[in-house]
Amino acid sequence: MPSEAYALNPDMLVGGQAVLEGVMMRSARGYAVAVRRPDGTLAVDRDAVASPADRHRWLKIPVLRGSVVLLQSLLLGFRALAFAARAAEEPKEGSAKDSSSASIVASLVVALAFGIGLFLLLPLALTNLLRAQLAPGMGGLAFNAVDGGLRVGLFFAYLLAISRLPDIRRVFEYHGAEHKVVYTFEAGEELTVENARGKSRLHPRCGTSFLMFVLALSIGLFALIPSAAPFLVKFASRIVFLPLLAGLAYETIRFSSRHVGNPLLRALIAPGLWLQRITTREPVDDQIEVALAALREALTFDVAPPLSAVL
Repeated sequence: MPSEAYALNPDMLVGGQAVLEGVMMRSARGYAVAVRRPDGTLAVDRDAVASPADRHRWLKIPVLRGSVVLLQSLLLGFRALAFAARAAEEPKEGSAKDSSSASIVASLVVALAFGIGLFLLLPLALTNLLRAQLAPGMGGLAFNAVDGGLRVGLFFAYLLAISRLPDIRRVFEYHGAEHKVVYTFEAGEELTVENARGKSRLHPRCGTSFLMFVLALSIGLFALIPSAAPFLVKFASRIVFLPLLAGLAYETIRFSSRHVGNPLLRALIAPGLWLQRITTREPVDDQIEVALAALREALTFDVAPPLSAVL
């Protein structure tokens, strides 16, 4: 995709996700997954992506759009994971389209249930138990502080635990490659290994940072529910608040990433960047090549012919 033949919107945001032995990249109008097969060749799957907000303008409302973007990203992420799993086993290129929508949605439901159970239900149950056994007079502020602290602690421990797995460590290396390639695109540089290699592996618009914002915002938002409310009411309220949390976190991370020069906002995104030291690793050139291939393929849905070609 030579730069002299096509034009891209310089303000377009791109992002991605690391998968097993590969990277998924998302542009404004398309997405692509590139996976390194066992024989060293690349398996690539790509498709156009239509934003629901293009059909329904009310879905562009701030905060609401964050929940929509998150849901679409989750569905694309599971589709990419399914493709990567097949490509790692098969000698020939497969297609993510072979995965049924039902299986992708089922995987998404299971993953969401696991996340809700580990990071919402378990901290709440432990906090209730602590208050009942050790501090019957625990007030609402203390209750939510303990609940939130347990949530953050469990998240941190979970990341540390999975980072010790060899396969996950490889995924974290591809995660670092994804960030380096995104930085290269944002700098307006040619998409080459040489340009990407020296970029940072820590990026403010990362899913890890997004989750940190969700955890931080949840402490204040969940405080709106009285700690004396029945357990089921408190748990149900946390489920109901999830779309709002996602929307608020999306707007916060989007705004802060565009104003990284502001000292206050730099401090705001710092915890997420620190946490990325766990969820990313320095990639090798071979992994950067995979991320570059994924972004190039995704961008083919966004290119426009030069004016001279149209006239």
